[in-house]
Amino acid sequence: MTDTPPKGRPNQGRRRGMKREEWEIPPNLQPDPGDYSFDLERALKAVVSLKTYVPVDAFTANTLGTERAGSGVIIKETGLIATIGYLITEAETIWITTNDGQAVPGHALAYDQDSGFGLVQALGKLDAPALELGDSDRLKVGDHAVLAAGGGRHHAIETRIVGRQEFAGYWEYVLDDALFTAPAHQFWGGGGLIGTDGRLMGIASLILQQGDDKGRRLDMNMIVPIGLLAPILPDLLSYGRVNRPARPWLGMYATESDEALIVGGLADNGPAEQAGIRAGDQILTVNDEEVPDLAGLWRRVWSSGSAGAEVRLRIERDGSPKRIAIRSADRASFLKSPKLH
Repeated sequence: MTDTPPKGRPNQGRRRGMKREEWEIPPNLQPDPGDYSFDLERALKAVVSLKTYVPVDAFTANTLGTERAGSGVIIKETGLIATIGYLITEAETIWITTNDGQAVPGHALAYDQDSGFGLVQALGKLDAPALELGDSDRLKVGDHAVLAAGGGRHHAIETRIVGRQEFAGYWEYVLDDALFTAPAHQFWGGGGLIGTDGRLMGIASLILQQGDDKGRRLDMNMIVPIGLLAPILPDLLSYGRVNRPARPWLGMYATESDEALIVGGLADNGPAEQAGIRAGDQILTVNDEEVPDLAGLWRRVWSSGSAGAEVRLRIERDGSPKRIAIRSADRASFLKSPKLH
């Protein structure tokens, strides 16, 4: 393990974990309650398992699946759960299971596209504690933590912060200051990062593979810092989203390849596809400005205005330059709204 930030641009992380029956935490990675000044067993009870079911005609069904499994963390005694948003996007049915096997239904309350956080409200009483939100800004490289999925200590690992840096995702996503932890948890989606003070420091989003100069592979988890949640929590509870104009969305998946930005795929019937963008196109400029990297690409798109703004791309296709104007959209308008049963 290294205490230096991950090199390069880790932007191709996987967002879905294994099936629960496919993984098991080795005993040497499991946290020992005696090593912590807080009540570890109580803190782990706040991490619950989530199982969600999405209609087959949902916009995200093909990319994220119709059955999704992961974790979430109870952050209020009322049964409010913080998780990662892709687990609950367009979910029609949600089941919450505590570490003692209690199962209650839940409702997808909110999803913030910018940070990636999702909120679930339990529709029954959960006999489990809530975890207090911590100060993720104080975390530094080398700090120890526990990364826990639902299921108690046997589904938790001791980990360390190995990086804090910008993260850009191919799905039009950027975090200015993401947390990276290793060793990696193999059932990462929605897991809770618990600091040495027993407070919640972040929610696990995905897994990354990073090579070192000796050809070895280091698996890391990318964690969304919990400090991003507190400022938007009132809006999420009141409106189900942050109460500001949505960012322009193109429905375009881009990757970095040999110093170039390439369109790797397109959302079906999304703005980019409708405008004539094709997989394999190389992106040269956005609104006549060059884009240095993946994060710069998305930031240039977002600087066009709010959802609905025109975004002008100059691309190269089959060796020839081409200009295409895309009328952006609000990503949320393509998604099914959750139904309260």
